[in-house]
Amino acid sequence: MIKERAIETLKIETAAVEELINRVDDEFVRAVEEILKCRGRVIVTGMGKSGHVGRKIAATLASTGTPAFFLHPAEAYHGDLGMITANDIVIAISNSGESSEIVNILPVIKRIGALIIAMCGRRTSSLGKTADYFINIGVEREACTLGLAPTASTTATLAMGDAIAMALMDEKKFTSQDYALFHPGGALGRKLLLTVGDVMHSGEDNPIVKVGATVKDALFEMTAKGLGAVSVVNADKKFVGLVTDGIIRRALEKDKNFIDEPVEHIMKEEPLIIRPSKLAAEALSVMEKHQPRPVTVLPVIDAENNPVGIVHLTDLLRQGIV
Repeated sequence: MIKERAIETLKIETAAVEELINRVDDEFVRAVEEILKCRGRVIVTGMGKSGHVGRKIAATLASTGTPAFFLHPAEAYHGDLGMITANDIVIAISNSGESSEIVNILPVIKRIGALIIAMCGRRTSSLGKTADYFINIGVEREACTLGLAPTASTTATLAMGDAIAMALMDEKKFTSQDYALFHPGGALGRKLLLTVGDVMHSGEDNPIVKVGATVKDALFEMTAKGLGAVSVVNADKKFVGLVTDGIIRRALEKDKNFIDEPVEHIMKEEPLIIRPSKLAAEALSVMEKHQPRPVTVLPVIDAENNPVGIVHLTDLLRQGIV
């Protein structure tokens, strides 16, 4: 019985969402076009379960390039209507279209001059008749066997809200970079916004030795900075090569007496490098794709060939760049 009831619920809600396809009509298009032209913000309001869905719709709009926030209708009736301006658009959500908290604030919203888009189940309702645009989110029945708990109706409302947000996102030519800008704390934001310069070790933490220094000197510098590599510079402080702990280990296998030799005898003269302005994600890609084996460290070199830093694989992983 549990399995059957769960499947029946999903079927009812699936049917409710599929029915919305027929509701994406010319009026829906005009409502979206009004939002595109909006010089203010989109204010979403709804009571009870509609309010919970409204908060999610407002959040989705805001994160995909349409300035929006949620306004609780009861709070609006007691002063928060001052948040609404004539340049705004109000999306009012009520399945019945008769929620008193919504209906009570409609005359004031009209007086303020904001445009109203109704998301409800009946055009002939108080909300449906008052609104400038009507988007039908009505359902044939709820999944609740009592017909009381909002289930299919809230699912349909949420889906229609997503349809509005995605249509707006497409029309605005909203890119992944734009999305990352609004989500700097998320994995995508870090991947698309964080640069090598943001994560590299620079200044006193940047391991550097000069041409003529011994391998022993390089090893001491490498150990002190704990990065497993050291950049080599010439007399003009320009980058000429890289020594890594791997290079030293391989040299040690061949000759135990090289430790007092100049670093230029073992350094890699044309190692992989990266610019500080490059994305951190690109640095990770360069490391992973290096053949015959991946590398764990990259010297960071500016346009004038100055070694301005060094970035290690662990720095990228620590920042959530994957």
